[in-house]
Amino acid sequence: MTIDRRTLLSSSTLALFASALPWRLDARAPAAAPNLFVGTGGDGHTYPGPSLPFGMVQLGPDTDVERWATCSGYHHGDGSIMGFSHTHLSGTGIGDMLDVLVVPTTGPVTLTPGPLDNPDAGYRQRYSNEIAEPGSYRVTLESGVHAELTTTDRTGWHRYSYPKGPGHVLIDLSHLILDTSDHAPLVDEASLAIDTDGTITGSRRVFRWAKGRRIHFALQCSRRPDRVTFYGDGDAEQPAGTTHVSGKRLKMALHWNDAGAAPILLRCGISGVDVAGARANLAAEAPHWDFDRTLRAARQRWAEALGVVQVEGGSADQRTIMASALYHAQLAPTLFSDVDGRYVGLDGQIHTVPPGGAAYSTYSLWDTYRALHPLLTLIAPARTKSLIDDLIRQTQQSPYGPLVWPLQGKETGTMIGWHGVVPLAEAQAKGIPADYAAAWPAIAKRSFDFKAPEQDNSLAREAYDKLGYVPADQVFESVSRTQEYAYDDWASSHLARAAGASADADRLLKRSGHWRNVIDRDTGFARPRFADGTWWTPYDPVQLGHMPKPWWRDYTEANGWQATFLNQHDIYGRIAHVGGDAAFAAKLDAFFSAPSTLPDNAPPDISGLVGQYAHGNEPDQHAAYLYAYVGQPWKTQAMVRRLCTEMYRNAPDGIIGNDDCGQMSAWFVFSALGFYPVDPVEAAYVFGSPLFERATVRVGTGRTLTIEAPGNRADTPYVTAVSWNGQPWTKSWIDHRTLSSGGTLRFTMSATPNPNFGAARADRPPSFGHSA
Repeated sequence: MTIDRRTLLSSSTLALFASALPWRLDARAPAAAPNLFVGTGGDGHTYPGPSLPFGMVQLGPDTDVERWATCSGYHHGDGSIMGFSHTHLSGTGIGDMLDVLVVPTTGPVTLTPGPLDNPDAGYRQRYSNEIAEPGSYRVTLESGVHAELTTTDRTGWHRYSYPKGPGHVLIDLSHLILDTSDHAPLVDEASLAIDTDGTITGSRRVFRWAKGRRIHFALQCSRRPDRVTFYGDGDAEQPAGTTHVSGKRLKMALHWNDAGAAPILLRCGISGVDVAGARANLAAEAPHWDFDRTLRAARQRWAEALGVVQVEGGSADQRTIMASALYHAQLAPTLFSDVDGRYVGLDGQIHTVPPGGAAYSTYSLWDTYRALHPLLTLIAPARTKSLIDDLIRQTQQSPYGPLVWPLQGKETGTMIGWHGVVPLAEAQAKGIPADYAAAWPAIAKRSFDFKAPEQDNSLAREAYDKLGYVPADQVFESVSRTQEYAYDDWASSHLARAAGASADADRLLKRSGHWRNVIDRDTGFARPRFADGTWWTPYDPVQLGHMPKPWWRDYTEANGWQATFLNQHDIYGRIAHVGGDAAFAAKLDAFFSAPSTLPDNAPPDISGLVGQYAHGNEPDQHAAYLYAYVGQPWKTQAMVRRLCTEMYRNAPDGIIGNDDCGQMSAWFVFSALGFYPVDPVEAAYVFGSPLFERATVRVGTGRTLTIEAPGNRADTPYVTAVSWNGQPWTKSWIDHRTLSSGGTLRFTMSATPNPNFGAARADRPPSFGHSA
């Protein structure tokens, strides 16, 4: 069965913190600070702990590991904290990570956390005074310990202020997400040791989601413990004087007779390569014991990252949501190479990046190719260059070719398609320099060699090639597969042409039209089709498929309604296929106004319904912008404004679905600015409805994009005119080259629509390389 995101889960610085944050003092900074608790409630699956932009370490509190709601390890309102671990996933629908749990507390040593509904039964602690800001987190635990956290790229920093008397820190190397798994034990080997200089090191191999990934750490204490106790499998206490233990479920306790005499600092480096890498990362990034210095540096990094977009107007909550979305859009992909450039490749081998390069993990590509990567291409082209170089290297190294969902040196193969080709094709189309041809042989193998190794994400490629679609009676999620394989063919055709493989490019371009073969002309819906060419009957677009078993669905995290608008390329071909502009517009109208009912076997990912449109999941997040392609952009404007105001809130449950490594947040950033990349490979942005009166966006060194919408209010969602650098702009879209060059984009807003703006065929967005 497909890897489904739901199924696979689960003091001394108070004055400093009270002072104004760096970005509030910087003239380039956003008008509001982000709320790091946005998305930590509901099903947002974000975490509030500190990380640097795209950092390797994501240090933060864990509240539970047994529910889908706690894929990130944290859920707002849980009421107790288990401890602080060094790695977290932001917004994913599957849980993993939570490496190297540190538990500062007092009293007798307790080796298990206990259940969420009974914190007194284990080392869990109730908490108060919880504050999270970019680069920092602090909280007071019921033991009286005041905890403060910050990070560098590869190290986590802790400062614990204990009450007077003894205290200890428990390091739990058995802590991890506890949802179902087909591998037992979940940790099959682990080690803990303490050196003569007091440095604590350890490793473990984990079979959670990224099966067999390894993590290594090196940790130092500012005050040497008075004694250390090791615990082996079964929580067996090891003899006094033990300096090393190995097994599967390991723990150790560091004891101080007078923990409250002075703050206890911990600094911990991690590595995916080996303990030597963790030691080197620690030595390079933590050469001192000045916690406040590290904190200031983290805040400054975030001030620079958040300062790329500044907005004026809108409500105070909307400005906070914007800053929060920009924050969450810069957490992943995560750094995965050590300071010496080493990283574990998807082939299981250790590689070294070229000087100045970096390797990354946590590529949620089925989600993030749509808006997150295009956003970074616009606001962080240097980061995009680093990511693209890494994607090319890892595409070459992976036994499967184009990346799908790699996590810490393991290709999870999660979701369908091989969408690693999309950020490559997008960056190539937008002028990011890279050796794209180097990735082509691996892409060609995935595209044409049907005997090549495959995972669930790429099943039935041969049938897709021969029949023109994936047959629903042979392979699950066949309709979505056909459409998403076709989109990957579209992206790959660009890379083939860039590599000089013209014949392959033509073949892929033709094959990218296979979406037609699962869109029934008679009904206008995406519909399961069997190997003999017949359609599933009786057809119901609300259902997820023709099979009663919930895992055998014909769509991926969608139903027939939602899959009908999945296509992002060849939109004019799609419009013609169902009868022209009027028919397509009517189908869109029906999509957004149909009853919001779902079958009982619908996954929770399908959320945030407006009619049958589901904003809380990715397949249709471009759909509101499709009205522009039939000359009705005013409908796009109204719906985008509605989605911006109804689907996002300044609250823990303020993201309507999983944030998915920043994709949901990136959608908001784009849409609140006033445009969106319907097809990232097309290198064009379709206008929507800007949310603010003014925004300034740094789009590269020395280039600024200014977006103006004077007098914009909650009751003025409609765009009646647009100008670019003072000249009238009649199109309902703008190309990347123009926008990224910097300038002033000005929207004239109104409470009533202007049906003439963008209606002419010459003014409609391009698609499939063609105008309307």
